[in-house]
Amino acid sequence: MVVQDRRGGAVAMAVACGTGLAVGLLATGCSPDGAAADDQAATGRAAASEVRRSADALVRAGSARVRTAMETASGGTRVAIRGTGIYDFRTSSGQLRVLLPDLADKPGEGRQPITEILAPGALFMKNRGAGVPADKWVRMATAALADGNLVTGGATDPLAAAELLRGAREVAYRGEERLDGVRVRHYRGITDIGAAARAASRRSGPALAAAEKGFTTDAVPFDAYLDEAGRLRKARQRFQFANGAPEGASVTSTTELYDFGVRAARVRLPERRDIYAGKIASAAS
Repeated sequence: MVVQDRRGGAVAMAVACGTGLAVGLLATGCSPDGAAADDQAATGRAAASEVRRSADALVRAGSARVRTAMETASGGTRVAIRGTGIYDFRTSSGQLRVLLPDLADKPGEGRQPITEILAPGALFMKNRGAGVPADKWVRMATAALADGNLVTGGATDPLAAAELLRGAREVAYRGEERLDGVRVRHYRGITDIGAAARAASRRSGPALAAAEKGFTTDAVPFDAYLDEAGRLRKARQRFQFANGAPEGASVTSTTELYDFGVRAARVRLPERRDIYAGKIASAAS
């Protein structure tokens, strides 16, 4: 297209996208498909950035009530573990009551709940079974666990679940939904455990670094639901096991957060005399 500048009498050439002359030279930069791809990439980067920052929003919120669910699937068998409690993101500590499934040989008879204390660098479990006296606690150093306690305790540490999203990539916005009456934005993507470990806070970094070695792949598919304040309301993360687990075994961990700012009682760690030092016969679940 030619446009004449009447004021100066000069002729200026303006090439519009879609003209015959421009097709060969400017197809990449001006085509509708190219523009759409650029917009999509920009949207994906913005979504990933928001998901990565959700852990910071939780720390600003202070505390929250927690619901957890962990489902293990292997060889067609599914086992679910559920928990509830309160978590303080400022101190990276909290307490959960975890319900185990019925014993296979005693259907309809639920096991005693496990009490878990989550603390920086450690997981404490009481009423764990497996030969541990009912009045004793088991202490586990999270950085020494092959999965960094993402699944070992039957509930993912809420801060670890959020910090894991710091490695988010390939994120797509799935639209708005309502969760417990709250409007949330739904994102779906992949998070990388190694990238998350490098970007995480000092409290979660060592455990996530350990988790790099505990799964078949560092890539963890996730669904994340964020509220208007950018706080993580729900995270669903799917892990693939390594280390001798049956081929195809997987764990889906769901963490739900609500009632932000709830008063969180100071978590008291067990005394040394109350921690079991003997041999643990087998896993709790």
